[in-house]
Amino acid sequence: MARDSNRGSALGGRGRAPRGAAGSAPAGEGAQPTDEELLSRYRDTGLAADFNELVRRYERELYRFLARYLGDAVLAEDVFQATFLQVHLKRGLYEDGRPVRPWLYAIATHQAIDALRRAGRATALSLDRPVGTGRSDPSDLVDLLVGDDPSPLAALEEEERRHWVRDSLARLPEPHRETLILAYFQDLEYREIAQILGIPVGTVKSRIHTAIASLRRIAQEAERGRG
Repeated sequence: MARDSNRGSALGGRGRAPRGAAGSAPAGEGAQPTDEELLSRYRDTGLAADFNELVRRYERELYRFLARYLGDAVLAEDVFQATFLQVHLKRGLYEDGRPVRPWLYAIATHQAIDALRRAGRATALSLDRPVGTGRSDPSDLVDLLVGDDPSPLAALEEEERRHWVRDSLARLPEPHRETLILAYFQDLEYREIAQILGIPVGTVKSRIHTAIASLRRIAQEAERGRG
């Protein structure tokens, strides 16, 4: 993974707001402002400190999502910077109280898809390291698919599991793949995913159900091939 010191260079250097942002007055004393308060204030005042704090809060999480989604650390750096440039450019469209996290993920996802399209590439999911908490280990996903039944797939070594999950996810349609990545590897709630992708919560659930069913079929095919 590229070093954090490189991140944000397109924004004027790591931790710096884009050109055109106002001076860097402190983000406030006492209680920490919410993400929503920071973005509303940046929209209204253009204070660089508010933008910088927002970047700091999401820097690690959002970059790791992009690195996993794109499978390319260098491209993830570029898309990360493009994402926050869009935050700066579109800050006037932000509505008070709108949850910031899904808004940022929506921008990042769209920027990632555009970057892949420009490069003429399909999504290349990276599973080199877990992201988030709980369900983010590829081994856990294999366990979910094979259940308690002993099988060749269940007996795969860790590295084999990672390769299997990556290759199997690559076979899914893009809508199902991106929904599963957001739900399983980023641990986002269905409501957040719905906001990110601009679809109903019911559609999120349906896509995840279909994706898991498809992966189970792929797992069964793999087991038959090993039998």
